[in-house]
Amino acid sequence: MRAEIMADLFGGSPSEEPEAGAALPRRGAAIRHKAGTQPLADRLRPQHLGDVRGQEHLLGPEGTLTRMLESGHLSSLILWGGPGCGKTTIAQLLAAQAGLFYTKISAVFSGVADLKKAFEEARRKAEATGRGTLLFVDEIHRFNRAQQDGFLPYVERGTVVLVGATTENPSFALNSALLSRCQVLVLHRLDDEALEQLLCRAEGEIGRTLPLTKEGRASLRAMADGDGRYLLNMVEQLLSLTKADTQPLTPEALARSLARRPVLYDKDRDEHYNLISALHKSLRGSDPDAALYWFARMLEGGEDPRYIARRLVRFASEDIGEADPTSLPLAQAGATAYERLGSPEGEVALAQVVVHLAVASKSNAVYKAYNQARALAKQTGSLMPPAHIRNAPTALMKELGYNKGYEYDHDYEDGVSGQNYFPEGMERVTLYEPVDRGFEKRIRERLDMLTQKRASRQS
Repeated sequence: MRAEIMADLFGGSPSEEPEAGAALPRRGAAIRHKAGTQPLADRLRPQHLGDVRGQEHLLGPEGTLTRMLESGHLSSLILWGGPGCGKTTIAQLLAAQAGLFYTKISAVFSGVADLKKAFEEARRKAEATGRGTLLFVDEIHRFNRAQQDGFLPYVERGTVVLVGATTENPSFALNSALLSRCQVLVLHRLDDEALEQLLCRAEGEIGRTLPLTKEGRASLRAMADGDGRYLLNMVEQLLSLTKADTQPLTPEALARSLARRPVLYDKDRDEHYNLISALHKSLRGSDPDAALYWFARMLEGGEDPRYIARRLVRFASEDIGEADPTSLPLAQAGATAYERLGSPEGEVALAQVVVHLAVASKSNAVYKAYNQARALAKQTGSLMPPAHIRNAPTALMKELGYNKGYEYDHDYEDGVSGQNYFPEGMERVTLYEPVDRGFEKRIRERLDMLTQKRASRQS
């Protein structure tokens, strides 16, 4: 009965079961092929690791996976990369080239029972044939910590070679115990050259050139945003909408026919932090063009502009401070303007803030002084202020010497008495060190004068 079912699904006579260790087609794939509707992405799926494009750092002559296979030892892996970069294909081809059985489960649809079944099947196959199993777990980050811990004994004993695929940063999505037993390999999004090679393969498969101008072809690759599967899906859509004699489409005509791939952005995960970090560092690097780009990327990804506004206010104090004291009130004004206007008008105010912060003189002197002051406050405990600057609202306090000897600074030339304001018995500490640029250059000149005034009082 099982053989008959396999024959119905994959073709051939009931006695022709797929060869052990071979990557089985997904359920229903052969039926689609017979009907002439097998997706182009499936038809062009590489049959050899050498056919995979865009991952030369892993599969090239000196690539990590190439060296593993040449050594005869394939360790458990975590493949980290965006959609459509070849994670599933690489796992299937690794199993075939390493001579391992291939089993695939998805963390979206599988639970503990499915994992136990896969481990038991791998154990039985190993005992019967002496061959191991490559267990491919798609979306492995969706398993909780307890489920991830369930892999550990089977990976350690070598029951399976685990290959997990994830679009999330493994540092955050996977527990440390599992990461310590796997090698994390980063898959790159497909670059323009790899996407063009994929387009050429698609044209060879369908037997016709895509009706696109040179600019339209470049636009099609850009619309895929590094996702090879999405590119091939767009090719299929394009073929269904055009004929062989269709006039080549320009980027504008192409945009009217096809939908651009949605921007990869998650507002609470790795990409969120990557982009806000890119914005922050572009501002710190005084690059208004790059800062505007990352600002726009976050907006296009659906980020809440109020979150960006809060980060801009923080940046104004942390990285600019007194080098340009107008920056903090301007950042606050931009945030208020967005609250008043909403989107999209309010986003222009935030863009103005981005440009101002980028071109402003930079100093983290206030930020550093604040951190040092906090650390010093923890170290010195509960030292009292010197008596002459203590408050003396009662007669008893005055008798105890509170406020005695205080010198009113406004009575002195330059408005500075030069008295000590640190706790008694504590040496004076310099915390705020203004930089020699922007408004802080003037502040430094004044602080130098104040230092001389205090020194002359003590001498």
